[in-house]
Amino acid sequence: MQRLTRRGVLAGSAAMAAASYAAQVRAAAEPQKITPVLIEAAKKEGKLSWYTSVDLPVAEKIAKAFEGAYPGVGMKVERSGAERIFQRIGQEYQSKIYNCDVVNSSDAAHLIIWKRAAMLASFLPEEVAKYFPKEHWDPDGMYASWRVTLSPIAYNTNLVKAEDAPKGFMDLLAPKWSGKIVKAHPGYSGTIMTATQQLSRDLGWSYFEQLAKQKVMQVQSAADPPKKVSAGERAVMADGTEYMVDLLRSRGEPIKEIYAVEGTPLVTGPSAVFARAANPNAARLFYAWSMTAEAQQLNVDVGALRSVHPLVKDWPERKKLSDIKTLREDAAAVADQADDIKARYLKLFKV
Repeated sequence: MQRLTRRGVLAGSAAMAAASYAAQVRAAAEPQKITPVLIEAAKKEGKLSWYTSVDLPVAEKIAKAFEGAYPGVGMKVERSGAERIFQRIGQEYQSKIYNCDVVNSSDAAHLIIWKRAAMLASFLPEEVAKYFPKEHWDPDGMYASWRVTLSPIAYNTNLVKAEDAPKGFMDLLAPKWSGKIVKAHPGYSGTIMTATQQLSRDLGWSYFEQLAKQKVMQVQSAADPPKKVSAGERAVMADGTEYMVDLLRSRGEPIKEIYAVEGTPLVTGPSAVFARAANPNAARLFYAWSMTAEAQQLNVDVGALRSVHPLVKDWPERKKLSDIKTLREDAAAVADQADDIKARYLKLFKV
């Protein structure tokens, strides 16, 4: 199948009815509760399909918890890298196949693009409107931050002493790290696409030009670098996802994160219901449930994810987000620049 650019998704969806889309936006003003009517309608549909880029064991635990909360509504989990999910949905829509009911991406730009293309349904869960900071939900009710994570540096504590570990991204350019670094790919991972945009903006592309000369091991998913580091295949990771570092460390693996002196990329992972969802009621039920304090706490407890829900307790012994210097996320910029970022990255790293 043809590989879609982000601009191509917009062009391919131009036939969507503008009037219908405007009506959805107007309807978004009212927060929606989980009602007995919605639950019964979801049970009649009996199923939904969830496309997500969160690590598969985490996604499966979330799905089982939902099925336990609402017996009779089964979930099919489709897990892949955020960019692969984006491509798959675009290809399915080109073929008039509407398999995805609810989507979660680690690249917030995807949600912006799908909204521009009138592909999302307007549905604002009550707990999002009541508890989530406004910067974490779309004012038209099209999406909200289901998860938040960071893309830190990390090192193997058996291979690197704490005093010798890099303190920031520029330290990774030192000759001693040549052949000892692993990183993920922005053409596969939404987390890494977001991190690459932030780092190229704040440190310049010259940083990546120099990093590409460091004999870097290239992997796909943002969950892969922590696994390579903990297994001792590489001493340090240049990027990856914080939640996997924390999960591995909680199991006794020799890995520790570093929050870079330059600032650590902040990555939101929004979710949304598709306007053409085959199971719209089950989709809305899962989406609303996934934003509750109970479900958000599950994200933290089983997945070491971060949540913006104020009633959720963070992963124990982890540094508070407010105490970490983070880089500014700009999903709109990623939406406009992603194709160019991938092309430039491919040229530098040749992968």
